[in-house]
Amino acid sequence: MGRRTGDKYQTIIDAAIQVMAEHGYHDAQISRIAQEAGVAPGTVYLYFKNKQDLMVCVFREKLGELMRDADARLAAAEDPRQKLEGFIRQHYEALAGDPAFAVVTQVEMRQSDPAIRVQISQIMKGYFAIIDRIVAEGQREGVFRKDLNPRLVRNLIFGTLDQNVTAWVLSGRKQSLTALSRATYQLFTEGIVDPRAAPLSAAAPGRRTSHKASETTPREEQRVL
Repeated sequence: MGRRTGDKYQTIIDAAIQVMAEHGYHDAQISRIAQEAGVAPGTVYLYFKNKQDLMVCVFREKLGELMRDADARLAAAEDPRQKLEGFIRQHYEALAGDPAFAVVTQVEMRQSDPAIRVQISQIMKGYFAIIDRIVAEGQREGVFRKDLNPRLVRNLIFGTLDQNVTAWVLSGRKQSLTALSRATYQLFTEGIVDPRAAPLSAAAPGRRTSHKASETTPREEQRVL
């Protein structure tokens, strides 16, 4: 198998993204990808074992680019809040700038083989680690609430970004994805309750609620996450 570097390798990666986005993962034959890349089908196998291997490499390469760009942007910020907003914007800008890859990540990847999703989940750990570092720094400096489980915060951040990109893809990309950056950031930092809202009234007689019953212990919270 050839070295996974060079122009031809990258050309095949780019071609695979285009073909999968246009025809779907299951109908993206190696021959069709080779034709898009302008190479012989046999050439694809010099770099990739099969289509499943190609899909994983597509994700590894593109996510690697995303992580490098995110690290560069975060290095220029000092406050954890700036880093969080920068990360959100970077995520939206990267996928808005590459609609074909957005389709592959948000739609086609989720219809791929379970074995592929397992490998991709391992690759995603590096991306999650960036969010974890932002949250940890914010909690350490007293900018973010220390009583919140860091893993829960990370899941909420990524889950929101992921769902917004999916909605954007499925809607036919009719609206600006990057325009959501500030609103998404404010959702995390300011919440959804208007500070001018009246305080929540006490429970009505006969409808007493037990806060203890609804609380979860740290061990229970970890099981949920």
